[in-house]
Amino acid sequence: MSVTRRQLLWAGAGIGAAGALAACSSGKDGGSKDAAGTAAAGRQPRAGGTLKVGALGKASAVTRDPHGSQANESDYLVISLLHDTLTAPGEKTNTAPRLAASWKPSEDLKTWRFTLADGAKFHDGTPVTADDVVWSLKRLRATPAGASRLPGIQPEGITAEDARTVVLVSDYANAELPLLTRLTTFVLKKDTKDDAVGSAPGTGPFKLDWFRDGNARLVRNDDWHGGKVLLDAIEVRIFESPQAMANALLAGQIDVASNVGAVAARTAEARKDIQILRRPNDMAMPIVMRTADGPFADPKVREALRLAVDRDAMVKQVLSGYGSVGNDILGTGDPAFAKDIPQRRRDLDRAKQLLAEAGFDTAKTYDLVTSEDISGLAESATLFATQVREAGVKINVVKQDSKVFWDATWLKAPLYTTYWGTNDSVVFLASKTMVSEAGMNETAWKEPAFDEAYRKAIGAADTAGRAKALHQLQEIEQVRSGYLLWGMADGIDLAGSAVRSLPTLPGYGRVQLEKTWLAR
Repeated sequence: MSVTRRQLLWAGAGIGAAGALAACSSGKDGGSKDAAGTAAAGRQPRAGGTLKVGALGKASAVTRDPHGSQANESDYLVISLLHDTLTAPGEKTNTAPRLAASWKPSEDLKTWRFTLADGAKFHDGTPVTADDVVWSLKRLRATPAGASRLPGIQPEGITAEDARTVVLVSDYANAELPLLTRLTTFVLKKDTKDDAVGSAPGTGPFKLDWFRDGNARLVRNDDWHGGKVLLDAIEVRIFESPQAMANALLAGQIDVASNVGAVAARTAEARKDIQILRRPNDMAMPIVMRTADGPFADPKVREALRLAVDRDAMVKQVLSGYGSVGNDILGTGDPAFAKDIPQRRRDLDRAKQLLAEAGFDTAKTYDLVTSEDISGLAESATLFATQVREAGVKINVVKQDSKVFWDATWLKAPLYTTYWGTNDSVVFLASKTMVSEAGMNETAWKEPAFDEAYRKAIGAADTAGRAKALHQLQEIEQVRSGYLLWGMADGIDLAGSAVRSLPTLPGYGRVQLEKTWLAR
């Protein structure tokens, strides 16, 4: 699995052109609230204590490279606490300062200058320089999925203007460029050796104390440029299943169960000592149909499968009602999401007709490959297989180990499940997964009209022009892409009663724990 696949899953995505340009000012924009979403009963935040956080992962898939392969949420949590990205999700604007204090575009929206935060240091006390950032971004850009990590930015377009200014030059006008830097732009010291990146000093709010088999202890960085960190330490504990993690929380062994899923939430509803943090539109769980070749290349076949699925039943049964119905368009949390596009409904007769017109072989059985990376994913595949059988399509669900899935199935198989936690921007997900040149083009889709609408959307400085292009982009996606987005899962964290000010932002925003504190 490429590093950005996991990081993209977590990271919050985009902002509109106006929002990106408005974010050119400096200043921090936090996004933390009480774990239950309410005020902390008049109590003032207090420093101290160790927060024990559970996160999903497998010891066999552990990695520590910020720019490397990451199949574990636990790894990304640790990396995100140790290392800063240039920007981050915020409450008042979707892209807020982090390691970069401010940014400003050229008039043609091709050149962007990022100014580093005052006082930014690595954990060893060394000041962070633009040369460190340039080296880190070029290392990121050189990875196998580098073109999709920083789309439109060539290595030669990443330079240092002075000690505190990083310049990024895009091949095309891109009002959305700042959102790219809140994703995987973790900064290491220049010339860090590949075999040392796991233990290299970061710039984040916590420093590494120890790391063993995916479990870690991090201690407060008192010199963090972003302000005062409240907790003394965070202990990250790896769990292979949501149920095991939820059980540990209910038993008082951990304080937070991260991304634990709907089943655990239902169990915790009766416990007054457990807080349930719910984030609507948090996780897209589409089924991927390969468009370039194979049994699902015909648009009629893909439309038939979309019509064969019972979306309401999927949300009710797979997500226990902790979610919402999807309409085959990614980016449901975007303010520009096209809610006026008619909702696709189940129509088995039309599905059978389309399959017949396409000459689809209903005598064969087709594999649908899935994993158990997140709660409900494998269950969604099983229910989907049951539902489409009513349209005459026979599906065999194949469950794979996470590492095998991302190495052998992702981007290759004709039919598989996927998931995305970056759902606050339509154009962001288009850039990563659907434009023809996207390095994570999961469906192998190439649609010139879609590419053109995408270019118009990111290059438009005027609100009306951008809105028109974005709507056209979504219309094309809903009809012709290879995604079957049946529903959106709510993000669910469980927390003990003493936990305060857990982040409520999506993606990378929800692992910013520097303002979290314990009322005990």
